Amino acid sequence: MIFASYNIQYGFGLDGRYDLERIAKSLDGVDVIALQEVTRGFIRNDYADMPGIIAALFPDHFWVYGPACDMHVEAPEGQIPLPRGTRFQFGNMVLSRWPILSTRTLLLPRSRTVDKINLQRGATEAVIALPGGAVRVYSVHLDHVSVDERIAQLLYLGDRVNAFIQEGASLSGASEFGLPEPPLPENYIIMGDFNMEPESQEYCTFAGSIDRFHGRTARIGTPIDAFAALGAYTSGSYSWMDPKDCGRRMHLDYCFVSCGLKDRLKSAAVDTSSTGSDHFPLQVEISD
Repeated sequence: MIFASYNIQYGFGLDGRYDLERIAKSLDGVDVIALQEVTRGFIRNDYADMPGIIAALFPDHFWVYGPACDMHVEAPEGQIPLPRGTRFQFGNMVLSRWPILSTRTLLLPRSRTVDKINLQRGATEAVIALPGGAVRVYSVHLDHVSVDERIAQLLYLGDRVNAFIQEGASLSGASEFGLPEPPLPENYIIMGDFNMEPESQEYCTFAGSIDRFHGRTARIGTPIDAFAALGAYTSGSYSWMDPKDCGRRMHLDYCFVSCGLKDRLKSAAVDTSSTGSDHFPLQVEISD
């Protein structure tokens, strides 16, 4: 099974052109997709309903959209008025070849900034009925401004991921609604734009620090970086490029898995040939 994560930057590529079809083409053949920077009602892409358009480009996939930021929006003075109730939404999306049994969007902690934009960030959780059993998939987008903010968000995310079985999915006691109880799988896959570099302070907060003698020890409750586990990092690894300076590159996007999936990891790669965003899609293969 192929899992992929892609921050699609509102649909704008390295060339500044809005094109969701080329983004979809770069994800052809992927079974489960986590997207970030998906919008509705955004003036920069002509108020496009990106979730609806993307869903139509993947007719064989189920999908959910989790907007963490949601605001009333009106057209600038002098332009044609927008339909009543138009909202600007900014969030994450998960698409899957198999049914998404339950979903919820976790609102990550944030502090108010003065001169830097600071959107409400989220992690969209999807319980997916894979052929071999249900698994949790998270599409995550962390703060881009502050190390402290990212650490707080990662601590909160880790707590929610590890408390999932005790807290339940989006619904428990479902029989009261005449619905089946959704499964509560232990295994999870966390993908997204973490806005951090490998072995940074916030990375070690989430994945654990390296011991000089034993290295990084896999522990229950601590996510495992799929790229690190597979030895897929190189000295020049990157998943983001500055469109204004192509020599400025960073590795900001990740796939973390639970310990139960570590031995099922097969391959991991970043497709740096894609031009649909300032980020590049990363793909991880996990055996059935």
